[in-house]
Amino acid sequence: MPKYRLLLMGLLIIGMVLSGCGEQKSESEQSTQDQAAKQIDTNKNSNQVTDLTDANWMVGDFEFTDQNGQAFGSKDLKGDIWLANFIFTSCQMVCPPMTANLRQVQQKIDKAGVDIDIVSFSVNPSVDTPKKMKQFGKDHHADFSNWHFLTGYDFKTIKNFSETHFKSAVSKPPEGSSQFTHGTSFYLVNRDGKIIKKYNGYQNVPYDTIIADLKQLAEK
Repeated sequence: MPKYRLLLMGLLIIGMVLSGCGEQKSESEQSTQDQAAKQIDTNKNSNQVTDLTDANWMVGDFEFTDQNGQAFGSKDLKGDIWLANFIFTSCQMVCPPMTANLRQVQQKIDKAGVDIDIVSFSVNPSVDTPKKMKQFGKDHHADFSNWHFLTGYDFKTIKNFSETHFKSAVSKPPEGSSQFTHGTSFYLVNRDGKIIKKYNGYQNVPYDTIIADLKQLAEK
């Protein structure tokens, strides 16, 4: 074989090896990206609005800790209409846009003059102290007058709470990752503590439907 062909083959082999090395990712980075993609793909396949009126999903009694370090729970929400979601402050993918979307909902309900509460539950309570939850809320311009960021329990408690009452799975990060898996919906809870609707909270948020539903409930 001519020398120039040997040289050309050698250069091609070296290029392929270097290219492969460039595409490799650490197990931690790949795990984080795979988990985030799974969470987003799940949300993309979900409906914008799911009617749960006949599902009989009731939120049980609870008392946790809000962003001010004060006890807050179902007794404080008794007779109120509220929206709920699940987040954690070190979330790298879905939580920041979800929280920004919920802030838009808050602004729209304020403009519409609808009196409701918003409750965001942390799925990483061992890290998410009241102080961190408050800073997370501030970073997203939350109005704390009716938005409560809750923590103050262990992981087992919030996992059971989410999966039992909201039928939404919560999982700890896989090895090498810091990203929890949790639902990306907004849940509408009526005055009786019953979950009657859930909305896509990450993409294509149905703002008009949410506001219309809240107005309808408020008029009852």
